[in-house]
Amino acid sequence: MKLVYIASLLLLFVCPSFSQTRNFANEFGFRSDNDAYLAYGQDRYYTNGLFITFRHAMKAPAAGSAVVKKVWEAEAGQYMYNAQSGYIPDISFVDRPFAAYLYGGFKFNWFLQNEQIFQVSLNAGTIGPAALGKDAQKLLHSVVGFYEVNGWQYQVKNEAGLNAGFDYTRLLFRPSSSDIDLSFSGYATAGNTFSGAGAGIVFRAGKINQLFQSVMTNSRISGNTRDSIPQKELFFFAKPSIHFIAYDATIQGGMFRDDKGPVTFTPNRLAFSQELGVKYAVQRWTLNFSVIFRTKEIKTQVHAHQYGSAAIFYRFGAK
Repeated sequence: MKLVYIASLLLLFVCPSFSQTRNFANEFGFRSDNDAYLAYGQDRYYTNGLFITFRHAMKAPAAGSAVVKKVWEAEAGQYMYNAQSGYIPDISFVDRPFAAYLYGGFKFNWFLQNEQIFQVSLNAGTIGPAALGKDAQKLLHSVVGFYEVNGWQYQVKNEAGLNAGFDYTRLLFRPSSSDIDLSFSGYATAGNTFSGAGAGIVFRAGKINQLFQSVMTNSRISGNTRDSIPQKELFFFAKPSIHFIAYDATIQGGMFRDDKGPVTFTPNRLAFSQELGVKYAVQRWTLNFSVIFRTKEIKTQVHAHQYGSAAIFYRFGAK
């Protein structure tokens, strides 16, 4: 009888601990963009991106505050751009400059109870040979057995860059069934590498969370032990967007350089994109995959462009 009594007490205290949803204050992960993910055999334009990100949820705001969550994040990454191929026999085939942007940055996020999100960011980096685009692409092609790379001798020249950004998201519509919703997403950037603005509509369908607790907005971490984040999300999303390009140093060369590179272009001021994807999250893990279609950014581009984006994140630091 004593053993039964002790076992009953253990079950009473242990079982709830397994059933409770734990929150985590930190998130770390990787995102990889590449047109090879689509298996079209293409290797052009925005051909590769690799990003490492760490996020931390700060101490919960005071009770009654409109801000329910504050998160800061640090990121390092590299964008890489080709012409119509990674192998160009001569300069006449360069319809978009070879370029890379290597950077580190910081972002601060405010999540509001009414499902508005404000984000400010700052990143610093470089374009040109110092961005290591040629080295990264040659290594990647060597590892996976792709063709020999040629054309980086035509890339844009070195220039250090400093860029600031502002992003805004807000919920537009969600019916009582809460398995679909619409939200607005807009951004503006200012700097000598990238300057412009854009806006889009995000449609989600499936098992979704509110925008301050969702994988869609990278908000599944929390500094509040009372924040009850649903354990699982799985949904399809679509995000059509319009983009205004004021300046793009990977196309136009360094803003403050006279010698910008052997070949540069003036971008189309307006571009359109459509992103379609699936996002899945459980308590500690996030998995994302999406396909992005984008119109020509330069009149001389032979093709429009499409690429895939895959991400994995792990949450830790239980609250």
